[in-house]
Amino acid sequence: MKTVNHWIGGKSVEGTSGTYGPVTDPATGAVTTRVAFAGVEEVDAAVAAAKEAYATWRTSSLATRTSVLFAYRALLDARREELARLITAEHGKVHADALGEVARGLEIVELACGITTQLKGELSTEVSGRVDVAAIRQPLGVVAGITPFNFPAMVPMWMFPLAIACGNTFVLKPSEKDPSAAIRLAELAAEAGLPDGVLNVVNGDRTAVDRLLEHPDVAAVSFVGSTPIARHIHATASAHGKRVQALGGAKNHMLVLPDADLDAAADAAVSAAYGSAGERCMAISAVVAVGGTGDELVARIRERAEKIKVGPGDDPASEMGPLITAAHRDKVASYVRGAAAQGAEVVLDGTGLTVPGYEDGHWIGISLLDKVPVTADAYRDEIFGPVLCVLRAETYEEGLALINASPWGNGTAVFTRDGGAARRFQLEVEAGMVGVNVPIPVPVGYHSFGGWKASLFGDHHVYGNDGVHFYTRGKVITTRWPDPADGGVDLGFPSHR
Repeated sequence: MKTVNHWIGGKSVEGTSGTYGPVTDPATGAVTTRVAFAGVEEVDAAVAAAKEAYATWRTSSLATRTSVLFAYRALLDARREELARLITAEHGKVHADALGEVARGLEIVELACGITTQLKGELSTEVSGRVDVAAIRQPLGVVAGITPFNFPAMVPMWMFPLAIACGNTFVLKPSEKDPSAAIRLAELAAEAGLPDGVLNVVNGDRTAVDRLLEHPDVAAVSFVGSTPIARHIHATASAHGKRVQALGGAKNHMLVLPDADLDAAADAAVSAAYGSAGERCMAISAVVAVGGTGDELVARIRERAEKIKVGPGDDPASEMGPLITAAHRDKVASYVRGAAAQGAEVVLDGTGLTVPGYEDGHWIGISLLDKVPVTADAYRDEIFGPVLCVLRAETYEEGLALINASPWGNGTAVFTRDGGAARRFQLEVEAGMVGVNVPIPVPVGYHSFGGWKASLFGDHHVYGNDGVHFYTRGKVITTRWPDPADGGVDLGFPSHR
């Protein structure tokens, strides 16, 4: 059986804790790999390697850093298919989704390649007699990233390329459910010329996470995951004096106004709710139908959803793959099975799906719930699966109030032909990312990604300008030099006296 080890100091390092976790193929349910879980000593070794590398990497020229990143970008581009296959094998998402994940990660590598413009400082001359003031940004030191299972390549690439471009060194703790992509990213970085110790990967569970949160040599922690864990990460790491950005969960709403193109809205709802089996924090999991749009919109969503082919991710005909684990599949199914008793109308129930030839896979089909009360568990909780809730509102104001009452504020969307209504919504809705006739408004790499309320703990969003600011700290330098004509060594300057 394949074993996934750690990557420390530029090489693969076997686990010494004696603890391993299983990695399954979600399409078959078979354990295909074991992953070494790091103990405290292994985490300490990774941090020590990063600290040693920081001494020289922090003073490396921007030209040196960007030349490595350009080479890395080229390698990643050439290995897109390989990385996508690793993602599909351990996460289960279909190949097209896996390729899309790699492409979105590459955007941040490209942003890091242009770090020279992002790190430009400021200079004010003659703020007083012969006094100049300069502002510069410097790296933090050793920084850590803790990433989720749903995007095993993209989310790590949201973090470490920008961090190392800014002059930091990095310790990554990826999800233990699908760790191979992260190790391959580190191997390719070394192939691109990244010095040993600048990027390290330790696999594991809470033991590894907690050690990173408390380690005195870790200056900052980035995290993406569920809201309860994000809250814990933020509180614990902050208590240990670290800078923290912790992105949490979501319940993303799509407001459909009476003038919307219902075919476009139905297409968007289906792709945004069921793409990647709903296992993404930007999935649309709640549609709010305003006025008389609800019945027709639900009918069109149902028509499209019933045609989605569910199957193994490596089958080109598959449009949606399995869920990551059997336990998660069962949890998602429980929301659908309990929905009717809590007042929802079950339009589609995907809990009984099996895929011939893959009966032991972690399968669940498309589920669509209509007229869902705001008190129902299916609406109140982040399900993280292919379940779409439709709620009804009589007016725009009622729909907006429903959305703003949510404890989360990650992403949201409005579908309308009215520019004035769209403008009001984008200003009045309480969410960090807003789409206008765009169901999943994930920003491009040179803008920042992040939510509001219980979807983000910390002051900085991830990547973009916020990412650069998170991985650097500002320094202001005030300088006064005497004029050469004032005396001292005679350099031939005329006296001003």
